[in-house]
Amino acid sequence: MATEVRIPTILRTYTDGQRAVEASGSTVAELVDDLENNHPGIKERLVEDGEVRRFVNVYVNDEDIRFTGALETAVGDGDTVVILPAVAGGSVGSAAQGPAPLPGHR
Repeated sequence: MATEVRIPTILRTYTDGQRAVEASGSTVAELVDDLENNHPGIKERLVEDGEVRRFVNVYVNDEDIRFTGALETAVGDGDTVVILPAVAGGSVGSAAQGPAPLPGHR
């Protein structure tokens, strides 16, 4: 069974620049193994110690797998899996300097 896996820009070096690839498996874990077989090195970027890496989000048909069975989440023919790196914010000033002043204030 084929499942479309959408690849974020940061991981496209493993998929020869492809935005989406096909993978097979009945669970996300099997899908990741199939991705690894066809795109060596990608699994290490997605999974650590048998779990999805902390700063990687995986969705099956818009459902976060952390709430649907993690790597054992079922996937079926025609499903779409989206891999998204987590995004964190920052500030203009450094922690040592404290927050940046508001415009017009000192």
